[in-house]
Amino acid sequence: MKVHFIAIGGSAMHNLAIALHLKGYEVSGSDDEIFEPSRGRLAKHGLLPSHSGWNPDILSKDLDFVILGMHARKDNPELIKAREMGLKVVSYPEFLYEQSKDKTRVVIAGSHGKTSITAMILHVLHFHQRDCDFMVGAQLEGFETMVKLTHNNEFMLLEGDEYLSSPIDLRPKFIHYKPNITLLSGIAWDHVNVFPTYESYLEQFDKLLEVIEPGGVVIYNETDPEVVKVVERASNEVKKFAYSLPDYSVQDNRTILHTEMGEVPLEIFGRHNMNNLEGARWICNQMGVSDEEFYEAIGSFKGASHRLETIFSTNQMIAFRDFAHAPSKVKATVQAVKEGYPDYKLIACLELHTFSSLNIKFIDQYQGSLDAAGEAMVYFNPAVVEHKKLPALSDAAVYKAFGRPTHLEVFNNNASLLAALKERTQDKCAVLIMSSGSFDGINWKEELMGISN
Repeated sequence: MKVHFIAIGGSAMHNLAIALHLKGYEVSGSDDEIFEPSRGRLAKHGLLPSHSGWNPDILSKDLDFVILGMHARKDNPELIKAREMGLKVVSYPEFLYEQSKDKTRVVIAGSHGKTSITAMILHVLHFHQRDCDFMVGAQLEGFETMVKLTHNNEFMLLEGDEYLSSPIDLRPKFIHYKPNITLLSGIAWDHVNVFPTYESYLEQFDKLLEVIEPGGVVIYNETDPEVVKVVERASNEVKKFAYSLPDYSVQDNRTILHTEMGEVPLEIFGRHNMNNLEGARWICNQMGVSDEEFYEAIGSFKGASHRLETIFSTNQMIAFRDFAHAPSKVKATVQAVKEGYPDYKLIACLELHTFSSLNIKFIDQYQGSLDAAGEAMVYFNPAVVEHKKLPALSDAAVYKAFGRPTHLEVFNNNASLLAALKERTQDKCAVLIMSSGSFDGINWKEELMGISN
């Protein structure tokens, strides 16, 4: 099969391109910008485009598929040419369905937790040497690429994203997968740039449940009232199983799972991760993994990449980095560190970097999200707000949105943020760094080492 990628450099797109190359397909692609790690991975497999930009002349009649990435625009010259030629143009979720339509498709969906749950499932399967096809949006430790496609595997595990499928397909990605088994972890308004109201965002999850195959299964988090409402009103003929929290305790900053097979010490911590773990156990059961096998494997799971990663640790300071940026994710992450390290002073540093987080119409969703921290620091760059063509965001608006009267500071300069952090660190201090960006280039490990000395 011969396939061409328009915008091959995307995180999911380049992984899919490599997976198809490894499967024996003839793969080509183009993009106007390709950054690391996509660039290095594509180059390693001989898939890096020789030139930057778009080249309609590269298209040929013998292409079986043209896969269109979200990074491309509707007026992309290769897209226009492909349509003129009558080539089959699909989004990558549509293509993944084509690759897995004869398999049992397992979709992990929700506003938060889906990457961690998917990573837990893959860890357990890998531990017991059970193979499955998969697609995960984030890079996980121990995996070279985050898409695997085979001819023979029974299961296809998919991280289900509610974001738009492509510039010409404004449906959410996860509805293309037509799952046999679905997990719904949580619902909290996100992607305000394409879902301007909470109701429009919620509707996407209604659509997901509508496309579950008849006789399929939905496993849902009963601790989330919004999830319960969506599942209860679904009229599709599916089996519904609720999950909650497992029995666990925290002893000397270590989380212990209490099971029928005995105590299982964990490498991860936090209430939200325990909830994710329970969802992963239910899915593993559906995939033929017993509870005993699950508990045997999950004790060595260290977490998904950029999800509560320990980046620095001494006898007196521990620092974590987390991808959290949406309000519900921020709140859960802060509470997790507070629960896991109750005797430590917790300093939470959050960067507002996404379209939603910098939007004055959305920012009040952060109310109370940093309350569990002893000290809270919020950083944003006004130039980023301007670049995203959003209304100006003032420090006063940020203070008001978070609703925290004391021990909250707002910064527009990363040097000032670091200086303030240095002043506030002390013995037995936990520092939590949260962002989908980089705080305008801060090397956190290096800076924290300097602060601790």
